Amino acid sequence: MEPEPPVRYSGRDVLALAGAVVSRPDLWWTAAGELRRMAPHLWWRTPPHLPLPDRRLWEFRMVTAYGRPDAVPDRADVVTFLEWCRATAVGTAPRPGGHG
Repeated sequence: MEPEPPVRYSGRDVLALAGAVVSRPDLWWTAAGELRRMAPHLWWRTPPHLPLPDRRLWEFRMVTAYGRPDAVPDRADVVTFLEWCRATAVGTAPRPGGHG
């Protein structure tokens, strides 16, 4: 059975999601970790050869968060999600300065 192609993103959507993270260097490692966790196994073998989230996982997350599979999270939601991921990661402690 062929793996499903990754979710297609418009350039504007990618820039919006990346823009949410680029201005928060304290979340870069968390974002990289979450991207790695959401990417399908052997992602580099199929075009576009990027660690984009599995279509079913992404659609499930968009439906549970926004009520529709084609939703795109806004910047504030991306930052909030990454802060939550960092704060709840096993073996991490809150950082001084109020950023988790």
